[in-house]
Amino acid sequence: MVDLNKDVKYVKTVGPNRVKLLNKLKIYTLKDLITYYPRDYEDRSKPKNLYECTDGEEVLIEAMAAGKMSEMHKGKMTISKLTVKDQTGTCYITWFNQGYLRDKFQPGRMYRFFGKISIKGGRFEMNSPVYDEIDQSKNTGKIIPIYPLTYELKQSTLRRIIENGLAEVKGQLPETLPEYILRENNLWDINHTIERIHFPIEFSDFNKARERLVFEELLTMQLALLKLKNNYENDKNGIQFSKDVHMSDVINKLPFKLTKAQLRVLEEIDRDMESNKPMNRLLQGDVGSGKTVVAMIAAYKAVKSGYQAAIMAPTAILASQHLESFQGILNEFGIRCELLISSITKKKKTEILEKLQNGEIDILIGTHAILEENVVFKNLGLVITDEQHRFGVKQRSTIASKAQNPDVIAMSATPIPRTLALILYGDLDISIIDELPPNRKKIETFAVRKSMEERVNAFIRKQIDEGRQAYIVCPLVEENEEMELKSVIELAEKYQKETFSNYKVAYLHGKMKAKEKDEIMQRFKDGEIQILIATTVIEVGVNVPNASIMVVENAERFGLAQLHQLRGRVGRGEWQSYCILKYEGNGETVRQRMKVMCDTNDGFIISEKDLELRGSGDFFGTEQHGLPEFKIANLFEDIGILKKVQAIAVKIMEDDPLLEKEKNIKLNELVKEKFSSRIEI
Repeated sequence: MVDLNKDVKYVKTVGPNRVKLLNKLKIYTLKDLITYYPRDYEDRSKPKNLYECTDGEEVLIEAMAAGKMSEMHKGKMTISKLTVKDQTGTCYITWFNQGYLRDKFQPGRMYRFFGKISIKGGRFEMNSPVYDEIDQSKNTGKIIPIYPLTYELKQSTLRRIIENGLAEVKGQLPETLPEYILRENNLWDINHTIERIHFPIEFSDFNKARERLVFEELLTMQLALLKLKNNYENDKNGIQFSKDVHMSDVINKLPFKLTKAQLRVLEEIDRDMESNKPMNRLLQGDVGSGKTVVAMIAAYKAVKSGYQAAIMAPTAILASQHLESFQGILNEFGIRCELLISSITKKKKTEILEKLQNGEIDILIGTHAILEENVVFKNLGLVITDEQHRFGVKQRSTIASKAQNPDVIAMSATPIPRTLALILYGDLDISIIDELPPNRKKIETFAVRKSMEERVNAFIRKQIDEGRQAYIVCPLVEENEEMELKSVIELAEKYQKETFSNYKVAYLHGKMKAKEKDEIMQRFKDGEIQILIATTVIEVGVNVPNASIMVVENAERFGLAQLHQLRGRVGRGEWQSYCILKYEGNGETVRQRMKVMCDTNDGFIISEKDLELRGSGDFFGTEQHGLPEFKIANLFEDIGILKKVQAIAVKIMEDDPLLEKEKNIKLNELVKEKFSSRIEI
């Protein structure tokens, strides 16, 4: 039996240096290696005659070396040139700094070359192609997988390592799906699938292999969520909050009117709270739609029914902001709110923990500090997590375990198209606040090129001179926190010393200690800082009503949903607010994405468009919904398979809710393997 958990360092040709590089790609075991799927493929299987080639095309040619290779030196650079011919023309091939190729090509022999053709004045040229002798197919003559890489690891090296890994498991992988699922859905077996996803002979092979893997990934997720939901629904030991406590008591005293959407959602929550089933509800609403006040009214009902409520926010400053809001409205009802964050003194913390345990605190608002073991409630009845995707399923269940089946509301300002939300949050009921309060001004959004920089800077100065403040968000640097850090600090220095030397500029990034971040945000909130340069750490909800301008550098590197979240940091006061997206690149997709941002402020429309234009890979961060990251499925492209799988999952669970029948043992193992470390299943 093949050992899929064996360390990848024991795979042929890996060695100690390559192990480190593979680990960077999260490849630790033989299983990780063979399930590290290609991101793309190059068709190097079908040769073309030179006269059929077009300028700029990546192509495979079969041609004869017309003479010996020539070599010249330019400074430290070696330039090697080879002339090759097929029956339709001549091509001039150049390599740089690859002196070892000198004796590789024999005049009169045939070779295959794959690379980009350029045609200059009727002359065919190719730079640094990959090549093979005509009777070999190491680099050409087939469909070649292209993998996501890390610095210092070459495609050819990773391909060879994966080939070696596949050779070890050939024909020996244990099947992961039940026979009846494979048969009824016309799916390939696992051994054939894994071989062909890496090295398809035809593109149709890749499609069949991918279909099988996507099917398995989505089916596992759906079964896990349905299993969770079954656990909730069969549980009739929830808290029944009092029917005599009316939410309208608070609603009628609010200094503003609630929207129809807020009232509808409160009805759903009220119904849940009065039933004997534990509530597990996702409350979705766009930035500024008024989720906090809904949470506050639910907490009021819990407290007046004799229970405590816990509100968990992802950052200390956001938790402090919630405390202000809650106290502002609930103080007059005699409800005692308290704040628990890591920066409070030890003495204060001890006092809070005592009061909490003996019931002198009704509502505890805090960060993940609430999850600590020594935080004990007297009678916790309602748990509300804000920015749900930052906690994930596991943390929700940790806080819920501090009580006997409390009601749980998970709030999120990350709009997800409803169809997807129903699928991703299959374990939760969903409420959506889909209208904004009438007094919210539309944030004017403009997408501009780098060439407009001076005009943008002049506009920022004008706004600050009028007493406003500005956010400037630095570009994302893929997989490289060091570079991201560097770009923030460099930009801050340039702005402090040159561009905005007359103003108070500060910067903020993810590597700072929580205390330092909170201090800077507080100073910005208090108006001591006029321009705040930051990475996306600011996307989660701090309220600075005086900030009226948001500039996003290299906006093309962000997802639309994320840009929308960032834009929501402004437009929170009485002033007209602006979002300026600086972007580079001429691609049609980039232009379309910028247009969407300028045309609409509706987060749900934006999220639909985001999925459509760039797929779901980046749409959900790993912890976005507390579920494992998809290795191959793409929720937008694969919506067809997803719907099919959902129906199958429902049918399976109706027949076998605990997945304990003989025929479903493999499915149960899959669900446990993927999910048990994250959620109680």
